[in-house]
Amino acid sequence: MPVRPIVNRVSRRLTRAGLGLATAAMLATPATAQIVRHANPGPGPSLILQSVTIPAGAETLVLSGQLAAPIDPSKPVTGVESFGDTKTQTVSVFTKIKAILAEHGYTMADVYKLTVFVTADPKRGDGKMDFAGMNDGFKQFFGSADNPNTVARSTVQVAALAGPNYLVEIEATAARMPRR
Repeated sequence: MPVRPIVNRVSRRLTRAGLGLATAAMLATPATAQIVRHANPGPGPSLILQSVTIPAGAETLVLSGQLAAPIDPSKPVTGVESFGDTKTQTVSVFTKIKAILAEHGYTMADVYKLTVFVTADPKRGDGKMDFAGMNDGFKQFFGSADNPNTVARSTVQVAALAGPNYLVEIEATAARMPRR
């Protein structure tokens, strides 16, 4: 008997049993379901995606906002320079995110959504974030030889972060299909 009628019959029974449509939908997901990354339309490759489709049954991991580590943890923190400029802090945050993902069995290629908060770089003097510096750090982890994937992303300039020396905070969400 083909698989689809069996799945449909199981889905109807689960729904009648009160387990809901979400449970039925997860079980009805074909084994070949994949996370789909939708590129931004345009003439060339884009730095970020337009959108991402996560199929039912995917495992997800949501990371809280991460901040940079001091450049030299053995020295006392004396100001923003203890954590570096926007690019340096971005690389530090992504390095931390990469380690957290690995602890849970994920990789940077599994990240599909980022929210990036950036404060004004005091060295600029114009009250603006260093968007180019953040993107330079971003490119070391996404759309690279190590990780050709990129992500859906929002980048927002904020007045301040949790501490006065931080220029960048990043939230990440990753997903992968269960290993079978």
